[in-house]
Amino acid sequence: MDLITPVILSGGSGTRLWPLSRETHPKQFINLINENSLLGDTVERVEALDDVQHLIVVSNEEHRFMVAGCLQTHNNLNKSSIILEPVGRNTAPAIALAAYEALKADTDAVLLIMPADHVINDNPKFAEAVIKGHKAALEGRLATFGIVPDSPHTGYGYIQSGAQQGDWAQVDHFVEKPDEETAKKYIRSGDYYWNSGMFMFRADRYLEELEKFNPDMVAICQRALDKSTTDLDFIRVDAETFASSPDDSIDYAVMEKTDAAVVVPLDAGWSDVGSWSALWEINQQDEHGNVCKGDVITEDVNNSYIHSESRLVAAIGVDNHVIVETDDVILVADKSRVQDVKKLVSQVKKQDRQEHRFHKKVHRPWGTYEGISSSKRFQVKRIMVKPGSKLSLQKHHHRAEHWVVVQGTALITRGDEELLLTEDQSTYIPLGTVHRLENPGVIPLEIIEVQTGSYLGEDDIVRLEDTYGRA
Repeated sequence: MDLITPVILSGGSGTRLWPLSRETHPKQFINLINENSLLGDTVERVEALDDVQHLIVVSNEEHRFMVAGCLQTHNNLNKSSIILEPVGRNTAPAIALAAYEALKADTDAVLLIMPADHVINDNPKFAEAVIKGHKAALEGRLATFGIVPDSPHTGYGYIQSGAQQGDWAQVDHFVEKPDEETAKKYIRSGDYYWNSGMFMFRADRYLEELEKFNPDMVAICQRALDKSTTDLDFIRVDAETFASSPDDSIDYAVMEKTDAAVVVPLDAGWSDVGSWSALWEINQQDEHGNVCKGDVITEDVNNSYIHSESRLVAAIGVDNHVIVETDDVILVADKSRVQDVKKLVSQVKKQDRQEHRFHKKVHRPWGTYEGISSSKRFQVKRIMVKPGSKLSLQKHHHRAEHWVVVQGTALITRGDEELLLTEDQSTYIPLGTVHRLENPGVIPLEIIEVQTGSYLGEDDIVRLEDTYGRA
């Protein structure tokens, strides 16, 4: 059939965009550029291509409901699949899983591999490059899209092109991120591209080449998918089997070793949004070279990125800085040092804190909750439940809960009772009582929850029944 099967890789944690990006809500799910998330933009981008079928998203389990919600909003293709990785094993095994899944529907499937968190400003030029990549794939090539560089960037890997072959060139070799002087040499030579991490090839050809260089990985991925189960909209590969797969990227596992690799030039306003400086570069800057988001005022500030989430941020006399405010973290960095943000994240982890994993507002498949205040024996949260959604039927061993409805209608199970509460009404859930919160209405339900007890951790939840298949 020779149709295109887009494969979106959505397993990253976006550490370099901390504190906006967290492990439980990474950058691909954040509206960094426009009203869409980066994943939403990626889905819409591939939908607009010709000859597209069966979208596949490979995600980790923790993000599954955010991926599903995004596809419900943006995906208009007839069929989509969400493959869940029980553990991260890098891009080569993830793509192998997608290849086997695609071959079930189309033995001639051509895969278009795209990360979920990239920006492309010129979609028509991207579509032109995909047409060229499609032709290369049909000839049995393994195509990578090389970004035409506009600067000696030291934050990207590079691809050196060899002999030109029409719309593409043979890949000479891949090189790691260079220092600035080396990057300048690459730019002057004219035969180097930035490595985009996007690829196009027939599913069967990728598996053939991967088997040459890593037969164990191919066998493990096939076995893990063969033993998979279906849960709601998700394909759960066998955890024990997949965990035994080698951990390797597609670059190292295949593209640097195969003689079938070609590079298709792409000049379409691409960015991997890999740092705060990259985000500054791709946003519209004011007359002072600043990008300001949210409630921000400045005086004598230049060439800076300032982002406010929850309060006024005021800056005076700074140059080339990044200032990012969230409701629990404030980051201040020299723009030339933003690649080191991951070092701060490492310190947060070593101190056994939670700011690397969670925002104060935590996303769940049914909605969100946000901590407002806490002390040793009480905690106050704001809970939002989406229309038609409900929490698990549950109980707690160490805490009681008081609920006050501030917006919408709440259907509450409390022991053997069912209560229907509206705005300004409240109820009490005693310790150990089986309960559930549900939104039967058409507007979001918001409640204030006051927890009291000897232990208030999120792990004090015994789920008896759950719509979303959580243990």
